[in-house]
Amino acid sequence: MSRPLLFLDVDGPLNPYAAKPERRPAGYTTIRASVRPGRPLRVWLHPGHGAALLGLPYDLCWATTWMAEANRWIAPVVGLPELPYVDFGAALLAERPDGVHWKTEALVAHAAGRPFAWVDDEQSAADSAYVTTRHPAPALLHHVSPRLGLRAGDFETLSAFAAGLHG
Repeated sequence: MSRPLLFLDVDGPLNPYAAKPERRPAGYTTIRASVRPGRPLRVWLHPGHGAALLGLPYDLCWATTWMAEANRWIAPVVGLPELPYVDFGAALLAERPDGVHWKTEALVAHAAGRPFAWVDDEQSAADSAYVTTRHPAPALLHHVSPRLGLRAGDFETLSAFAAGLHG
């Protein structure tokens, strides 16, 4: 059996953007990313997250508005290799009348029936219902606080989900 996918959002799980703006979280470093026209974005990243993510039994994939830019700006700082990413195309930031997050349909399509975990700070019950009714394999939609970012408990939850797939 192939490894499950781990869809990674940047802003929230890796960049705790909602933490107190005057206080960078302990262990994080600050980068200024010029991803879009205008002033650079302030991004807080934890250099240890890459090793922790690579230690999980998943195939990693970016699931973020950063798309390919995550490989340029985020991966080197957190210690990840270049990763595949979901190209959201026209769905990028598009609101849906059913309340399902704009990423959800594309992630289910990208998973193509493989088990997956999705770490993000924006999932809802509508996303869980969508995945449950349209994805034939196990899936974990794991919310990460955008004030805290990924923490030890999040890694434990992801490990337990992956372990449950094989047992």
